[in-house]
Amino acid sequence: MAKVKITQVVSAIKKTDNQKRVLASLGLGKINSSVEQELTPSIKGMLNKVNHLVVVSE
Repeated sequence: MAKVKITQVVSAIKKTDNQKRVLASLGLGKINSSVEQELTPSIKGMLNKVNHLVVVSE
């Protein structure tokens, strides 16, 4: 599996609880925080839920 860098670029304020939980499970919480994750099917699903809040780079 490929590693991807995920960066949160939009605040989670006024977002749904599900979106906040997805950000937390990805390891994000503040604007401009970044993590590297393996691109598994479950991570892809999480990224689809919060694609308007994050930027993904390889």
